Amino acid sequence: MRILLLLSLLLSGLPAIVLGQAAHLRGTVTDEGGEPVGFATVALTGTTHGTLATEEGTFVLTDLSPGTQELVVSALGYTTQAVTLNLLPGENGPLQLVLSANATTLDDVVVTGTMKTVSRANSPVAVEVFTARFFRANPTPSIFEGLQTVNGVRPQLNCSVCNTGDIHINGLEGPYTMVLIDGMPLVSGLATVYGLTGIPQSLIARTEVVKGPASTLYGSEAVGGLINVITLSPEAAPALAADVMVSGWGEVNTDLGFKARIGEKAQALVGINYFNYQHPQDKNGDGFTDLTLQDRLSVFNKWSFRRAHDRVFTLAARYNYEDRFGGQLAWDKGDRGGAEIYGESIYTNRWEAFGTYQLPTAEQVLFQFSSNGHYQDAAYGTTLYAATQYVGFAQLTWNKNFGRHDLLLGTTYRYTWYDDNTAATAALGGAASAPSRTHLPGSFLQDEIRIDDHNVLLLGLRYDYNSLHGNIFTPRLNYKWNSPQNRDVVRFSLGSGYRVANVFTEDHAALTGARELIFVDALLPETSWNVNLNYVKKIFAGHTVIGLDGATWYTYFTNRIVPDYETNPNAILYANLNGYSVSRGGSLRADVSFASGALINAGVTLQEVFLEEEGVRQRQLLTETFSAVWQIGLPLHKYHLQLDYTGNLYGPMDLPLLGPLDDRPGQSPWFSTQNLQLTKTLGNGMEIYGGVKNLLNYTPPANSIARAFDPFDTEVVFGADGRVIPTANNPRALTFDPTYVYASNQGRRWFLGWRWSLQ
Repeated sequence: MRILLLLSLLLSGLPAIVLGQAAHLRGTVTDEGGEPVGFATVALTGTTHGTLATEEGTFVLTDLSPGTQELVVSALGYTTQAVTLNLLPGENGPLQLVLSANATTLDDVVVTGTMKTVSRANSPVAVEVFTARFFRANPTPSIFEGLQTVNGVRPQLNCSVCNTGDIHINGLEGPYTMVLIDGMPLVSGLATVYGLTGIPQSLIARTEVVKGPASTLYGSEAVGGLINVITLSPEAAPALAADVMVSGWGEVNTDLGFKARIGEKAQALVGINYFNYQHPQDKNGDGFTDLTLQDRLSVFNKWSFRRAHDRVFTLAARYNYEDRFGGQLAWDKGDRGGAEIYGESIYTNRWEAFGTYQLPTAEQVLFQFSSNGHYQDAAYGTTLYAATQYVGFAQLTWNKNFGRHDLLLGTTYRYTWYDDNTAATAALGGAASAPSRTHLPGSFLQDEIRIDDHNVLLLGLRYDYNSLHGNIFTPRLNYKWNSPQNRDVVRFSLGSGYRVANVFTEDHAALTGARELIFVDALLPETSWNVNLNYVKKIFAGHTVIGLDGATWYTYFTNRIVPDYETNPNAILYANLNGYSVSRGGSLRADVSFASGALINAGVTLQEVFLEEEGVRQRQLLTETFSAVWQIGLPLHKYHLQLDYTGNLYGPMDLPLLGPLDDRPGQSPWFSTQNLQLTKTLGNGMEIYGGVKNLLNYTPPANSIARAFDPFDTEVVFGADGRVIPTANNPRALTFDPTYVYASNQGRRWFLGWRWSLQ
């Protein structure tokens, strides 16, 4: 009995003894691929307990209070993770923590720069990577608008009426930017103003941006840079995803996605995007819609097939339909193409198909293909434009390692068929149209030479034969040096680019009903040479990690095609430049990650783009010399909230005036678009978010559209030379012109959204 009594007393006192012990926690931080995340910050919320993980990703926290605790883990370039733990007295762990990539980091996987899957740190080509989390900080209906917070990249509106636009990279206009989906050049010339809309964002894994010529690997159009939208693989996609967002202007954007397993060897991914805006507004009082009405539907389907030896086989297709209108408020579809009420109405139907198949050989040989058809029926006032374009592309690549040499050999073929109702495809003698057919076979060779662990040299050469313009060669050279652990990376590139232009498919201004289109001479291919120096550095300052990315570039153009808006105010003149053009500048981006999980991404770009002809230098129109972007994320872990503040700032741009009497400013003012968002995590993969866009309510002046009250120029008097004669009704000698545009007319508005992802 005494023994039993003694044991009972000891057992009754055991909880008190145990509760007096401290807890200790051990763990490891890795990325989704299982690689350690070195120097990640690990801390307990509401306490002073925190540490920095080792280079191998391991950490130890000691002398912790037992019980329920919230552990927060953060690292530069990764999404901050909060985990609720029930700590027991004594040793706890080892705990395995997995972080997913966030915005930009040296260790992201990239494919765009070299057509091969490598980590960004090992790529000899400078590639910027932006994941879905980056774009969720400022949710938009399309990638086109989402790129407004990427340093050195600016979505440019080209028309105040129909709001079509393109993407500028380092000051170079949209036709110099090649847009790809999963590495395939699907966005053909006719679709440059629509190619980045309608891609369901719930299915986008990341977006890769390369600044500078990439014609050696990707051919024509890849002069200013590349934007490669990489979609999720069916294996990595959520089982079900939904994202619905509405705005105070009446915009509704819906993203839906799901995946399904078909048998034992196939998985399918389906995504649907629907955008609708049907509430015309005229807040600036010019009689025109401030924002175009849109009804857009996009359906995306991607298949992945399991094969022996993990060989790749994927197929994908996308269909996009859009009904877009901008114009006078009283317009309806019965006025389409008429001369009573002005409107710009565009119907677009587009299909795309692409895929990758790895041949069943011992060597690594890939066959890739893409094809698309684009049908456009547009009315720009009384100007009717109907066009059809088909593009087929095939590519065969062979990748082989020989010691220190990593060879990539490829052969390509691109066929373009284009027909429209303009003089561009008119047959001689007034007969039926003569569609344009362009054959573009080519081949390229790339040798990546790994000199040692710190030095890599990349040499490349491409040959294309254009059936209209003959032989074209585009070489390039890239060099990369890195310090141990990639704390410092230096990249140097020298390369050539070329572009064969089609004005009708690339420049919306050429189609507007406001001006006549004049070709001074037959247009020759544009060529360019570019040199670029890039430096990336990681700095560890206590529990704060800083990433710096600086670059400077110089691009020299010959045969550049320049639209002349000023010689004749009632026409646009196109000709190859009888001189040269230069784009030069520098940029700096900083990514800062704090122990609390807060993030700051900010960048500035200084650039100069000018044309010189017959000794006269002129700045390129609609091109800023200064721009800045920022994204600040502040997690409020206690309340499961995330606060995001994003914005941009642009310096003055030279604007196209209609003559010496035009009283509109010749330069745009400094302007900024800023956004604020609050996101609440509800659990089970569900979030709600909302905020305010364009906080400063900035919009261009109300007189941006010249003579908006007379869109058909009924009261304009023209001289024999086509120039406008000043009259009492038109003392400034103006014509109706919507090309004087540098920013959206859409002012401040609230937005609210709901997002759900089921794994």
